[in-house]
Amino acid sequence: MTSPSDDLGPSGLHGDAPYLSGVSNLPTPARLTVGLISAGRVGTALGAALEQAGHVVGAVVARSEASRRRAADRLPESEVMDLQSVVARSELLILAVPDAALGAVVDEIAHSGALRPNTLVAHTAGASGVAVLAPLAELGALPLAIHPAMTFVGTADDTTRLRQACFGVTAADEVGYAIAQALVLEMGGEPVRIAEADRVLYHAALAHGANHLITLITDAVAALDAAIDGPAGQAGRAAATVDGSGAMLAERILGPLVTASLQNVLELGPRALTGPVARGDAKAVADHLAALRRLPADDAGATGIAEAYRVLARRTAAHTAAPAELIDVLETT
Repeated sequence: MTSPSDDLGPSGLHGDAPYLSGVSNLPTPARLTVGLISAGRVGTALGAALEQAGHVVGAVVARSEASRRRAADRLPESEVMDLQSVVARSELLILAVPDAALGAVVDEIAHSGALRPNTLVAHTAGASGVAVLAPLAELGALPLAIHPAMTFVGTADDTTRLRQACFGVTAADEVGYAIAQALVLEMGGEPVRIAEADRVLYHAALAHGANHLITLITDAVAALDAAIDGPAGQAGRAAATVDGSGAMLAERILGPLVTASLQNVLELGPRALTGPVARGDAKAVADHLAALRRLPADDAGATGIAEAYRVLARRTAAHTAAPAELIDVLETT
């Protein structure tokens, strides 16, 4: 396999780029037989995206009943087979297993005796690069790390969202990068190179922004629910709206606000900050903390909401010219 050109276009390799066997090449792309290790949410979404690009998901490993149902729904023409059989018949293996299970699956494949030289092996774990695939590279496989920066719910919408997602890609060399980028482009995504040494930092950033956002909004909904219900309970909730429709009222209040905030910060960065911390209003922040600390204890720990507010407000203050009085409030434990 020759070294690829750096001239990558939206449909894979083009111009004077050399032919890469089994990877998108104009005018007639070659098709890959894809094997899917784990028919989970990520795996089936990628499998469906690759099939839409013209590749064939020939077989999948689906060990749980939920995985088998998902495979039958999302990839109905793919056979459910044991790992050794999937490995033996695949030109591209997608290891869509949890990060913690990846090493064990790599070892299982390496000891299966079924891996053919020149097989493309791509995993979808965010925090790992290609080093974890070294046992397979030693057997002649071409290792790739292709992580979609997207959350998955297990429906056909997942595959649609991939067309708007960036993928963190890592490879051992320029040939690997060209192949990984071409595969991502075929799925409609945007490939972004992440160095091997930076994969953990990359993954930490995504987890902090996405996973902790869910925790933040969950806490905000809980606090707002308490404020809406008040002493009247659900009766107060219904009375809070003109038409008496109190269903998911906290979510309806927060929805436009947090959606606008997200759009603003993505466009403006810290300049999008508003509210009492941005204004340096120490009294308002102190009152907020006191109110949150009065929330009744629950399974999630109401006092934890107040502490999360304090920590995030302290971090917010670092982006502003916060007065000393405000810093003193936020540093009080």
